[in-house]
Amino acid sequence: MNRFINLQASLGFVCSSFALSLDEINIRDPFILTDNAKQLYYMYRTCDSITADGKVRGGVEVFTSRDLKNWHGPQTVMRIPDGNGLTGTVWAPEVHKYNGKYYLFATINSDIAWKKRKEGWPDYTWRGTQIFHADSPEGPFLPFSRFSTTPSDWMALDGTLWVEDDKPYMIFCHEWVQTEDGTMEAVELLPDLSAMAARPQTLFYGSAPDWSTGIEPSPGAPKGYITDGCFLYRTKTGKLLMIWSSFSNGDYAIGIAESVTGSVKGPWRQHDKPLFEKNGGHGMIFKSLDGSLKLILHQPNSPLGAERAKIFDINDNGDTLKL
Repeated sequence: MNRFINLQASLGFVCSSFALSLDEINIRDPFILTDNAKQLYYMYRTCDSITADGKVRGGVEVFTSRDLKNWHGPQTVMRIPDGNGLTGTVWAPEVHKYNGKYYLFATINSDIAWKKRKEGWPDYTWRGTQIFHADSPEGPFLPFSRFSTTPSDWMALDGTLWVEDDKPYMIFCHEWVQTEDGTMEAVELLPDLSAMAARPQTLFYGSAPDWSTGIEPSPGAPKGYITDGCFLYRTKTGKLLMIWSSFSNGDYAIGIAESVTGSVKGPWRQHDKPLFEKNGGHGMIFKSLDGSLKLILHQPNSPLGAERAKIFDINDNGDTLKL
């Protein structure tokens, strides 16, 4: 999610409880969980609220559908509890089924802004991905602790789950606002996903592909290179790919990285051309109930309130992914 362009998109969400089409649902960073047993799709989004003292309190809600066209809801699945380390707006919620339970990965922001790294750049606002757990995809999702799973002194976001050799990993982004050249990171998690089991490992930088041209946050300000929206996928021939988002010639886009070794630990090389470059991104890949491969993303990336989920058929040719 390009948070500099749209810091408070979730505050424009309208909660409703009747059937809606995708075109009627304002959403960024859409994530779909397919439940084959129930023949049901779950689509998660942020739904923040304003507390009595005027502060933003983060939350997550879900829509359900049987055909990817008509959606019912939303239903709240998580509201950040009192006393949590970070309680502000939520970004990029994902729900993964793992070992019979459901895990919500949510990027949570502080409501306190700190200094700018460079003139013309946005303020530091501490953020991190925190993992919540539940027995159902409909929640309620509860935290393991008060604190984010990512390092507490990092501006970290967009955590996703990957399991390799029976070990769970979180792949996440180290925010460009703090690092200048954003990074993609991987960290092994404890078996119950409650905390990091090691220190993060840098996989690659936002400036790595030629298509990633960076952004000037304001006219004349130094460039920054964004890493957003990571999601991993293994092709039918066993190649490990990662789709992720950054900016290409002024437009939000999705690129593809490939692990040379086939392991999450890499090294990673970047495919030459973006998968999608039409002012949309932060995508994820899922299989429909009939087994076909789909890509969902939000488009456009701006202006505020215009963002909608778009679903595309996607082809796995063994070497790469094509729309």
